[in-house]
Amino acid sequence: MRRLVLALGAAALVAGCSTGADQVDVNNGGEFRFVAATPSGEVIPPDERGAAPEFSGTLLDGGDFSSDELAGDVAVLNFWGSWCAPCRVETPEFQEVYADVRDDGVQFLGLNVKEPDEQFALQFVERFGIEFPSLYDPRGEVALAFRDYPANAIPSTIVLDPDGRVAAVYTGEVSQEDLRRVIDLVLEEA
Repeated sequence: MRRLVLALGAAALVAGCSTGADQVDVNNGGEFRFVAATPSGEVIPPDERGAAPEFSGTLLDGGDFSSDELAGDVAVLNFWGSWCAPCRVETPEFQEVYADVRDDGVQFLGLNVKEPDEQFALQFVERFGIEFPSLYDPRGEVALAFRDYPANAIPSTIVLDPDGRVAAVYTGEVSQEDLRRVIDLVLEEA
């Protein structure tokens, strides 16, 4: 019995905060398809990039948001949840990067997913002093729009180039150094 408990605990640690497609609560019965994550610090070559899907939703502050607002800038999309331990490490680091690059043609957007109560997300944002906007997506509908990318793993980060194409995809926690390197590479392309 003890071995079973240890094996289950180890499996939970390996899985991190990731959620499977069957755990996403959507009405249309869609499913996620995982292509592949980008190795740390690497960028997908421009001629191999696909267009990011269009999406919209309600921000945690109550305002409306459309992906059209990202056009012309490098965009960092981070799928997170207050219940996710790696997110509690990664998100404050993302805030530091955001503070350094927000005036350089780079936008950040958090996508809060699978949160049972919006209040938890608001408390998370306040606790860590997060200044970039976040969509409240409790049913994972925006994550579903990114079905060709691993946005169903939490945390996940997708970097878009100024043309709205997917330049990098990360599952799991992204280090601040890797994020900065990727942003710099995509900015240099312009």
